[in-house]
Amino acid sequence: MTSETTPLVATLSHSSHLPSLNLRIAQVGCAMLWCLFSAGPVFGFAALKPVLVAQGVYSEVCDINTLNEVCIEQDLKLNKMFTMAAVVTNATALIVGSILDNFGPKITGIIGSFIIAIAAFLLSQGASITIFDAYLIGYVTLAFGGPFVFISCFQLANSFPGNSGLILALLTGCFDTSSALFLFYRIVFQNNYISNLTLNKFFKFYLIVPVFIFLCQIFIMPHESYKTIEDIAKISETGLDESGVPLDPEDTRYSSNEVLTVTRSRSRRGSIKSTKSVFEEIADTRLKKISGGIFGVLHSKPMIEQFKSPWWYIMCLFTTIQMLRINYFVATIASQMTYYFDDVISIQLNKFFDIALPLGGIISIPFIGLILDNLHTYAVLCILLCVSTAIGVFGMISIQFLQYLGIILLVLYRPFYYTAVSDYCVKVFGYTTFGTVYGAIICFSGMMNLLQTYLDNATHFTFNNNPTPVNGTLVSLTLIFGIGMLIFIKSQEKEIIRHNIIEETLADEDDDQIQTFSPPN
Repeated sequence: MTSETTPLVATLSHSSHLPSLNLRIAQVGCAMLWCLFSAGPVFGFAALKPVLVAQGVYSEVCDINTLNEVCIEQDLKLNKMFTMAAVVTNATALIVGSILDNFGPKITGIIGSFIIAIAAFLLSQGASITIFDAYLIGYVTLAFGGPFVFISCFQLANSFPGNSGLILALLTGCFDTSSALFLFYRIVFQNNYISNLTLNKFFKFYLIVPVFIFLCQIFIMPHESYKTIEDIAKISETGLDESGVPLDPEDTRYSSNEVLTVTRSRSRRGSIKSTKSVFEEIADTRLKKISGGIFGVLHSKPMIEQFKSPWWYIMCLFTTIQMLRINYFVATIASQMTYYFDDVISIQLNKFFDIALPLGGIISIPFIGLILDNLHTYAVLCILLCVSTAIGVFGMISIQFLQYLGIILLVLYRPFYYTAVSDYCVKVFGYTTFGTVYGAIICFSGMMNLLQTYLDNATHFTFNNNPTPVNGTLVSLTLIFGIGMLIFIKSQEKEIIRHNIIEETLADEDDDQIQTFSPPN
């Protein structure tokens, strides 16, 4: 069997174990639909906040009783809802990963449907429940359920071999768009398209979503994962399945000429056995080139050693400050724009942000792929730092055009940043530990979002509603952590390149010795 036909045979063999085409289409379609409504609606908090104020949520803490006017104490309590939800969403990733590995996607999805149903009930009954804060617990519970129903969908990436990247992009796009749920609710509520659509009525209607998820899990979704998170990371990065052959036989990254060249090179090495397939070797070489040499730097290291490495904690610190900045802006955009501009302009900017946030994730998908596939990792991180700094600077200037530009950059930056961190983890730490290492970064960063409450209090009380000191501090920390990260990676790149040159020279010398050696007669 020739090397050119191997991928096709492997793909056909794997595909023969897949369910029917119609069932797989239904599975992906259902997953996209529920992700659109439940994966991350809590990030649409800026759109929901005016509805909460209009319906008097937490108005009892104010000295005034006028609806549609928010006092500082009420604003802080509302913002705390989002802060806690953001923390829980990111911290849940590790829990979901463990449940997914041990019980499979069906059980994980069913658990998520029950959690979301509880959240909808609490939010619908928030005004009548007095034993505890039902709005806070309900919103946090909604955030808790999102990762269960979203992450359990990742394994569908290989339901159509060769198109895993497209499916992941569609699911991710639905996650980003899910923040529009509360935008549509606010539009319907404020324009009275549905008469008196209170929180009670809205979240009673919303119970349809967890029921739909539950029924899909019982009757449509697969019992076993098509792939693990590690396999999906490998497929997304290389296009190779777990056995090391291309899922797409027409994948241009693995031409017959390149396969032949590597095969000849392996034969020259003789008895030196490789645990990787020819295609994996080609992929490693390509990824080393794309990454600027950092691909594989910690792939062979134990997980505990990876966590102790500067490669992990410098990215963890940078991620923490970025997540804190993004979520602080989402929670406080209304009060920030009110401080910098008059009521008319601030309302316009708020409405623009509400629409731009869900659209940003969709629009950025093709550009993210182009950037990550064509630029070195160091260059990608330079772009992240520059864009992040620009967003922070524009957000502190009372010029309407710059605020619009900052919002546009932010909504495009948010999905780009998370994808870039994921890409970094694959390249640096490898596929085997990807789920745990990436999950730990997101979990730690999410927990640090608890600091957002202190930043919010400082803005209102210490700085008299002026967000500039807090924003200035966050931008300064971005520059400190970002520049430190770039200096470290640049120094490591140079060391890796020097080491590779030495290895290639020694390998060439060994090849020459093998070719010139002739055994005695």
